[in-house]
Amino acid sequence: MLIKQQHKKEMMAVQDSMDVLNGKWKISILSSICYYNKRRFSDILTDVEGISNKMLSKELKELETNKLIIRTVLNTQPITVQYELTEHGLTLKTLIKNLTDWGIAHRKKITEQQ
Repeated sequence: MLIKQQHKKEMMAVQDSMDVLNGKWKISILSSICYYNKRRFSDILTDVEGISNKMLSKELKELETNKLIIRTVLNTQPITVQYELTEHGLTLKTLIKNLTDWGIAHRKKITEQQ
């Protein structure tokens, strides 16, 4: 019974994580910011192929709401908006690195079979 309760608790934690990181773009956006430490909106837009301005804006707001990124408006002409990971967001660096490593190994495995 204890194992079943522990499994249920861990499955809930996975679901919570997926709820925060869900969608096609969030991991890619976080990866861009994580790789460079600080990133402007236009830089992220360039890094994340296929995302629209509107979708990037929406996803950034959700990441900010979930306290994973900080949005800073710089007093420049024109105004520059910059994003960086919060202290809490920095805890995702290992996860992003692991996903990167897995993705490289998976691509290699798939292309070897063709």
